[in-house]
Amino acid sequence: MRLLSWLETCTSANCATATHNSTVELLPSRKHQHAFDSSTSSSSLLTSDDSTSSTLHSNYSIQTLPSVPSLQKLSSNNLSNFSISYHCLTSLTPHPSRPITSLALQNNLLYAATENQIDVYDRHTCTNLQTFNSEATSGSTKTITFSKDMVFTTHQDCKIRVWKNNQHRKLTTLPTVNDRLRRFLLPKNYVTVRRHNKRLWIEHADTVTDLAVSNGVIYSVSWDKTLKIWRVSDLRCVESVKAHEDAVNAVAVSNDGTVYTGSSDRRIRVWAKPVGEKRHVLVATLEKHKSAVNALALNDDGSVLFSGACDRSILVWEREDSANHMVVIGALRGHQNAILCLINVSDLLLSGSADRTVRIWKRAYDGSFCCVGVLDGHQKPVKSLAAIPDGDDESSTNGVVSVFSGSLDGEIKVWQLSIGCLADQDQDFMIS
Repeated sequence: MRLLSWLETCTSANCATATHNSTVELLPSRKHQHAFDSSTSSSSLLTSDDSTSSTLHSNYSIQTLPSVPSLQKLSSNNLSNFSISYHCLTSLTPHPSRPITSLALQNNLLYAATENQIDVYDRHTCTNLQTFNSEATSGSTKTITFSKDMVFTTHQDCKIRVWKNNQHRKLTTLPTVNDRLRRFLLPKNYVTVRRHNKRLWIEHADTVTDLAVSNGVIYSVSWDKTLKIWRVSDLRCVESVKAHEDAVNAVAVSNDGTVYTGSSDRRIRVWAKPVGEKRHVLVATLEKHKSAVNALALNDDGSVLFSGACDRSILVWEREDSANHMVVIGALRGHQNAILCLINVSDLLLSGSADRTVRIWKRAYDGSFCCVGVLDGHQKPVKSLAAIPDGDDESSTNGVVSVFSGSLDGEIKVWQLSIGCLADQDQDFMIS
């Protein structure tokens, strides 16, 4: 039976059951002290409760990757002064029955992709400002990202489309006509993509699954197993790398230009361009996941990499002092199905899953993590996340974060997280 309170548009009145307030002090002596989740918005004292515990730590004991230690350690020093409250503000349904495939934020605008249509909302008022379309044959829109005055979208038809910001008028499609004309006459510019099928090496030969823009460079990955690199200045493809043995699902780029690609071959590969060289080289291959890697995210300074896979685990990788690549330090467990999307914002990690929930993770001073909240209410897998700090204070210790979750159920849920740093409490555990 479908829950009516979640099927209707969420308002302040009907989202009362989606409001959670938590004031956290973690002590090791009580069995369920890690469980903090309120089923209503009213103030109450939280006691040890198995049903509440299962909300935040369902399947916590299931070792999906037994060789990787858990980072979900609970101690009195972890998050004793940390508080978070969260509630659903509203829900948006751009095109009923059409799945939300991508979300992105730029300034005060929220971009939402459903199939080949992209809706633009005012993120504060949730008013639909514009809808623009790619070609009907483009298939599903996989990614939306930005650079300067341009919007980039990737599609199922192997193309990357470039739109003029604000007007959302299409400028070109990558690879551009000029780029093709420069290369199409020379046989050396063609590669075999399938038996008896050749293409220019600047073209993707399958769905373009993800895209990142950093320091004037565009990085695109595809189910064709390649990583392609483009210049923002003239939109030319300057490099193509056979990155993996199977479809590439995710790409993340740090500020220093280190590139991470995640693939269905269960591997994460690390790429960098040495000083004075023209091409990227393979730096390391990270192998711990037991199934397809679907999502990657970096923390603000690029020192920590998060990877999510179909094995239901989020792996945390850190840079070794003695090396220029990452090593796994542990796993975050709790999702009951594949991890589909990850985003890092204000020292929080948010993970969306095929189990229809979004989990909020917070790192403690001792390096351990805790799941501080579960955003639920979607009827199908959560495919995309976008988040941005609000207000003047964008730090994780005192501020508000707006979160948007997009699902294959066709809904976008708008959440508000309020984060604070509290004085020590006399009570072990309470909800304020």
